[in-house]
This record gives sequence, C-alpha cells and structure tokens, in this order.
Amino acid sequence: MPNKKPNLVIFGIDSLRRDHMSAYGYPRLTTPHIDKLAGEGVLFEQHFSPSIPTTPAYASMLTGMDVFGTDVVALRHQGPLGGHVKTLAEVLEENGYNTTCIGFTGNPSSRGFQTYLDYEAWVPDETGRTPKALLLNEVAVPELERLAKDDKPFFLFLRHMDPHSPYLPPAPYERAFYGGNEKDPDNRSMDPVYGFKPFADFLKSWIPEGVTDHEYVTAQYDGAVAYMDACIQTILAKLDALGLEEETLVVVTSDHGETLYEHDCYFDHHGLYDCTLVVPLIFKYPGRVPSGRRVKEVSLISDVMPTVLELLEIETETAYDGRSLIKMVEGRENDRVSEFYITECTWMRKHGWRTPEWKLIRALEPDFHFKPEVELYNLIRDPEENVNLAEQEPEVVALLTKRMEDYIARREGETGRTNPIFTNLNWHGKGKVFQSSQEAYDSLHIGGVIAARALQAKEKAGKS
Repeated sequence: MPNKKPNLVIFGIDSLRRDHMSAYGYPRLTTPHIDKLAGEGVLFEQHFSPSIPTTPAYASMLTGMDVFGTDVVALRHQGPLGGHVKTLAEVLEENGYNTTCIGFTGNPSSRGFQTYLDYEAWVPDETGRTPKALLLNEVAVPELERLAKDDKPFFLFLRHMDPHSPYLPPAPYERAFYGGNEKDPDNRSMDPVYGFKPFADFLKSWIPEGVTDHEYVTAQYDGAVAYMDACIQTILAKLDALGLEEETLVVVTSDHGETLYEHDCYFDHHGLYDCTLVVPLIFKYPGRVPSGRRVKEVSLISDVMPTVLELLEIETETAYDGRSLIKMVEGRENDRVSEFYITECTWMRKHGWRTPEWKLIRALEPDFHFKPEVELYNLIRDPEENVNLAEQEPEVVALLTKRMEDYIARREGETGRTNPIFTNLNWHGKGKVFQSSQEAYDSLHIGGVIAARALQAKEKAGKS
C-alpha cells in the first residue's frame, strides 16, 4: 500500500533514568543496543518528566498535555482519564491504525487501545529472578507478527518494567556489574534501607536475604537495564526481519527515573530530585529523522505526542501543551524551555519549580522522610542536590515561588481547572491530610511485590 502511514513502536520503559544508560555517557555498558539505535536516529540530551510518578507521566506522554491539561497528578488517580483529552491511541485509531498496548492494562493513562496484553513483571520465577523483558517478548513478538500481516499501520506500545523494582535480572546480568561480596558483614550501607519502615517489607521481599552492600542493589538495577536492552534488540530484529524497519517510527523513552541510594528515597521513584525527573528520549525513523543527531535543548514528556504526530503526518485540531520537537531536530528555531513546573504525588505531595540553575521544592503535606517544607538547590554548584540552601537564599526562594505561583494561576485560567496537585487530597488512600511527618511515616506502608503491583492498576482498563 503506497499510501500506508508509518508504523509506530514506543518503548515506554518504566523507571529508566537516562544517566544510567551508556548512550548518555554512563561508564557501565548498560545499553549497547539502544546506543546503536540512538546512533541511527536522534537523542535528546535533556529530556524531563516533570510530573511523577507513573500515572501522570504516562498521561502526559500519551496525550501531549501537562498535568493541568490531563488533570492527572497522582499515582492512584481516582476515576478514568478525563474525556476532555484524546490519547495517542485514540487519535491513531481514528486515522486507521491498529493499536496494541503491552504491560499497561488497568491504568487510566493507557486508555484507548484496541488490544491489551500483559506479562509477569513483578513475581520472581522458580530461580528467584524476574526475566521481565523476555516474558514481554513472548507476548510482543507474536503480536508484532499479527499486526504486520494487516494492511493497516499499527501502533505498538511496550511498557518494559525491568528498571522498576524488584530489580532481579537473570544470569549472567545479576553479576555483570558487581564483583564484590554483597553479604560482607562489615558493610553496613543497607542498614538505613532496612530501617525505613514504610518500605522495609517491600524491599526485603525481593532483595536477597543477607545483602549488606547497597552497591549490589544498584548493580542489579544496571543489570536489569542491560538485560532489557538485549531483549529490546529481539524486537528490533523482528521489525527488520518483517521488512518493517524503514517504515516504522521507533521511540525509546521513560515515564520517570529512579532513586537508588540517594536522598533517602531508596530504590524507588519519589522525591522531586533530578534522578527521578531525568529520562531518555530517542527517535529513529529512517529517511525522516537524521542519524546521529544529539539535541542539547530541554524537552519535556508532553512533547512526545506532538512530535510523533508530526512525524506520522497526522494533523489534529488539538492545541497540545507540548510542542513538536522536529524544528529542534532539524536545527531550526524552536520555542525553548528553560524552566518548568514539577509535581509529585507518589508517597509525598509536593510541587516546585526548576530552572537551569535552581530547583525549588515545596511540600504540600509533611513527608515521611522528615524533610523540610522548603528545599532549594543550586543545580550548577550542587548537581546531586545534597545542600539545601532555602534558609541561606530566601530571596531566591521568594522569586521562584512567585514564578511557580504565576505559572499555576495562568494554567488554571487557561484550562478552567484547579491545579490537580491541590485537589488530590486522598492520593494515599488514607482519607486524611497528614499533619506531621511522623503521621505520614506511621501511616504509609508497602507490603510485598503483589501489594506494590496492585497500586498501579485497576481491574480493567477498557476503552472508557
């Protein structure tokens, strides 16, 4: 079919922070196949997911809207994705596409796909390991073959879960980046991890018994990324074998990053620090996207859908909050983003403002890490965000707070909706607003992997 639209494959990888990818300069060779893909396409060096965690991030990715546009800000979003937005799957179906979503059934942000398929991404197998990407491939490869047989173009969305805890990559990846003794009795670095009551049971349910070295757990994260990278190559090889490589837009991105051993947010993705906000973005589309291009300007997760639609040559009447990045890719002038609003509604309810130099974080409820209500970091002098300057720099706090509040007022006026970070008061399901950090600490508790899995999905996604 000479007029057939291009296919679309999005690797929407959960919890993948870009600074742990060799494509982005990480010294461990974690992503050799994605590195090659990036060399054949365009890589965005400063791509951010401003509103974490999973549900608001994917909502933004798959609608082209920010949190004011989606009205989604919390992990446990109550109700469906609002009817005031159209998802990428819905737009593509209207334009003659077959659409399949793998690994994201039950979340409000995955609305609109014709087909939903799932795989085991949480529970370890008989070896005690979780070969998530292999299990995804066992579902994805047959589905890719099915889609390829139809005359219609297709959109295949793959939610890889390997970088999401539990990090349990199979052999040989569990030792690929660690050669020490993870059970060294003289190493006490895991003591604070096991001592953090809200997460202790969850972490102990999958970290092998007796592990004392936090570097081992980080190496499991890196091993899981490398294992997933190898399995992603299977999908890319299948595209090539089916003769689809030249007519398929491939996107590699993530919903948010991950905290490993930083900021007391052990092996999870809460906290508005850059380790949770930094994510990859790579486009490959032979003949349409230049090879080997690296874009240094800031891009945001809401830019993904408008960019995809322009590359697929699909027009809509929607005014997206994100912008197409094609001008940036082609080296032409584009509206540059220098500062942006950030929100979190995972295990804490916070928001803030990020500029190239400063990061302001303001708590809307006391958090369970007993952190101060206001945090301010100089991203130039302190890129790891370890020195809170809020008390030393009150004028900067006031300036950034005003910029944030002015932005909120403008977006509320443009959308006619209250900022959802102000209205999601039952984000934790406890039916109350925390009055102290101790109350939050005593109230929030994650059990084992089954309980954690249940937090992210409802019974059925459907097409509502």
